[in-house]
Amino acid sequence: MEELLIRSADGDHEAFAGVYDALVGSVMGLTCRILRNTALAEEVTQDVMIEVWRTADRYRPERGTARTWVLTLAHRRAVDRVRAAQASTEREQRAALLSPRPAFDEVAETVEGRDERRRVYRCLGRLGRLNRVPLVLAYYEGLTYLEVAQSLSTPAGTVKSRMRAGLRQLRACLEGGS
Repeated sequence: MEELLIRSADGDHEAFAGVYDALVGSVMGLTCRILRNTALAEEVTQDVMIEVWRTADRYRPERGTARTWVLTLAHRRAVDRVRAAQASTEREQRAALLSPRPAFDEVAETVEGRDERRRVYRCLGRLGRLNRVPLVLAYYEGLTYLEVAQSLSTPAGTVKSRMRAGLRQLRACLEGGS
C-alpha cells in the first residue's frame, strides 16, 4: 500500500486507483461512525480521497502506514464536519434568542382565530336581515355588489347603502366587544 501511495504522489493514476480501492471502504466506515449520516459520510469520504490524491507527496512512510495516514485525514475531516455543524447550530440558537419577534404559537393563533370568528358571527346575527344578507353574500360567498344586487333583485345603489350601514354596525359591535 505504501508503494502505491508514493507512486500516487508522482501522478500515477493506476497506483491511486489501487489506494482508492483498498481504503475507500475503511474511510467510509470511519466517517459513517463519526458523522452518523450516510450522505455526509459519502461527501467527506470523497473529499478525503481527493485530498489523498492531491497531497500524497506529504505521506512519510517512516511515520506510519499509508492506511493510518489516510484514516487520520478522514478522522480529522469528519471531526471538522461535526464541529462545523455544532457551531452552526449554536449560531442559529443564539440568533433565535436575539430575535425580537416571539416564536409562532399555532395553538394560540387557532384559538384567537376561532374566538374572532365567533364574535363576527354573533355580531352578524345582531344585524337586521336587510343589512346582513348582502354582507354574507359578498364576504362569505364572494359575490360583487352587482351580483349581490342581481341575486336579491335589488338596485345596486340600495345594496351598497345597506352594506355600508351593515359594516358600520358590524364594526361598532366588534369594537364594543359585545
